[in-house]
Amino acid sequence: MTDEEASRVPDEGGPLPRQRRHTLFFLEAVRDFAPVFLDTEVDMSRVLAHRAAAAEREGVRYAVSAYVLRAAGRVLAAHPDANAAIQGGPRRPRVAHYPFVNGKLALDRTLEGRRVVLGTVVPDLQDAELSTVQKHIDRVRDGDPEELADFEGIRRLHRLPWAEGRRTFRKAAGSLALRPHLTGTFSVTSLGHRAVDSFHSVGGTTTTFGVGRILDRPVVRDGQVVIAPVLRLSLAFDHRAIDGAEAADVLTEVKEALESV
Repeated sequence: MTDEEASRVPDEGGPLPRQRRHTLFFLEAVRDFAPVFLDTEVDMSRVLAHRAAAAEREGVRYAVSAYVLRAAGRVLAAHPDANAAIQGGPRRPRVAHYPFVNGKLALDRTLEGRRVVLGTVVPDLQDAELSTVQKHIDRVRDGDPEELADFEGIRRLHRLPWAEGRRTFRKAAGSLALRPHLTGTFSVTSLGHRAVDSFHSVGGTTTTFGVGRILDRPVVRDGQVVIAPVLRLSLAFDHRAIDGAEAADVLTEVKEALESV
């Protein structure tokens, strides 16, 4: 066999990088979900104006995801069935309702040389100020994921043998008491930094918001067509916990909250 021929022979594969174990364990844990998908368009004129004013006045650049987290936190506080978690199959399901709203934000980070998704939970979003949300995001986004205490559980999981790590993850994910602190009571994931208009993702919570990019699009105001910055916002909801009508209320109210910043 020539060198050229050898270069075209596919390898037989190898073990999955251990830095991706938590993703596979997570995907296995959410198989019981019954996701349904909705989406809407949000006029982001007021968000962008607020963002620009804050950058000039305070020197702070608020992330779009911070606005979504804050808006969704307040909306879900008024929808306790959507701010809940369900566990178990169709025979004996159990539901937990939470007196607080914790939002999980998915982050694109590099851990031990491997690009992975890591989630951070922003607590008490039912009454958190935007500055508090942004400070949490900044701390986790700018910190070293190999040192931050937020990700110690993930790092520990990676060090365990596969089977033990899988059992540990399943046990934690199956606890309705632990779940809001590990995965939040709702999730936000954003791909708006790239050419992604809209997408849907199941974040392991009853509701998951997907944030795309903001583009100038034609909108109607007072009977006139104008150009405005528009965000496509999606919602994936677990149909076991809530129905479409309430999910539509949640998505609409988050849209209204963003448009009235």
